[in-house]
Amino acid sequence: QMTNSPYILIMAGGVGSRFWPASREHLPKQFLDITGSGKSLIRQTVDRFLNFIPLDNIFIITHQSYGELVHQAIPELEKHQIIEEPARNNTAASIALASMKLSKLNPDAVCIVAPADHVIENEDEFKSVIRKAVLHAEYHASIITLGIEPTRADTGYGYIEYDKTDIADVRAVKSFREKPDRVTAEQYLNLGSFAWNAGIFVWKLAVIIENFRIHSPQIYDVLIKGMHLYNTPEEISFVASEYPKTEKISVDYAILERAENVYTIPCDIGWSDLGTWTSLYDFSEKDNANNVFLTNPVHLDHARHNLILSKNSKLVVIKGLEDFIVIDTDDCLMIYPKTEEQSIKALKEDLKAKGLDRYL
Repeated sequence: QMTNSPYILIMAGGVGSRFWPASREHLPKQFLDITGSGKSLIRQTVDRFLNFIPLDNIFIITHQSYGELVHQAIPELEKHQIIEEPARNNTAASIALASMKLSKLNPDAVCIVAPADHVIENEDEFKSVIRKAVLHAEYHASIITLGIEPTRADTGYGYIEYDKTDIADVRAVKSFREKPDRVTAEQYLNLGSFAWNAGIFVWKLAVIIENFRIHSPQIYDVLIKGMHLYNTPEEISFVASEYPKTEKISVDYAILERAENVYTIPCDIGWSDLGTWTSLYDFSEKDNANNVFLTNPVHLDHARHNLILSKNSKLVVIKGLEDFIVIDTDDCLMIYPKTEEQSIKALKEDLKAKGLDRYL
C-alpha cells in the first residue's frame, strides 16, 4: 500500500443509455455484470483499488436514486463513503462537491477520480501508473489525466495531445481534442503524440478546489457556501437546495481545458470504457466467425461479427445474420445493426415519446 494513501472517488451516477436495453434508468450498467466476469463493473472497479488502497479511503459519488444500489453492490462501505447528489449536473459539480467534503477530512490529500464502469485488464501496470501520478500530484501540484496509448484510429474518444519530446513518464499536456473524424483520428495515430482521454484523474484536493475557484467560479461559489456544513447533519438540506443550481458541465470543459499545469501519463493498461455495445464487442473474446456471445447455449449458422447477450439460459438460434447486436432481456428483445448503435440514445427518446417509459 502507498504511504499517505490517496482518496479514491468513484463516479457512479451515469445512466448508461447507450447500453440499453440491458442498462435501464433504474439499474444502469455500472451495477450489471456486462463482461460476464461474475462481478458488476462497480465491484470490479472497487476491487481494483482495494489491491493497494485501504477501504476507508474509497468513496463513491452517485445520483441519490442509486444510493441503495451502491450499498448493495459494495456492502462493506460505511454510509459516509457513499455521496449522493440530488441532481444530474454532469461531472464538474459532482467532483467539486466530493472534493470539498473530502478536503474537510484531509485538506492535504491526493485524490484519484475514476469512473465506475471502465474495464482495465492490466492491473499491475495500472497500479504503477497511479503511483507515478500520485507522486507527481503530491510534489508538483499538478492535474493529471491518464492517457491511453491508442491502438486504433478510434473516433469515439476525446484525445490528449502531449509533449512528445519530453522523456519523463509524466508529460505536459499541450491540448485536448474533441472526438475526431476518421481522417483526423488516423493523423493522431500516425503523429504518435496523442492519447485517448480515459477520464481518470489524479490531483491534490487543494489544487482541484483552487482550480474550481479560478476556472469554474459559478460551481465554486454555489458549493463553497456549504463548506462549514459538509460532513454534518446539516449538509443534506444544503445540498438538496443548492446543488441543483450548479452549472451542468463536464470537468473536462470546466477545468482541464482551462487549467495550467495539466499533465498526462501515456500508458497501456488494457483499458476500455465499455461506452457502447461495439466497445464491449471489441473487448470480448470472439469465436472463429468473430461472434461474441455472452450467453449459453447458442447455435449459430452462417452468422458473423455479431454480439449476442441473452439473460437466461434459453437457447439462441441465429442463421444468416451479420454485424448485429442481439440483446434479449426479460421484457425486451433488441436486434440492431452494429453500425447504427450510435442511434440507440435517440431510439430511447422515440420510445419515451410513444409512452413506453416502462421499458427504459
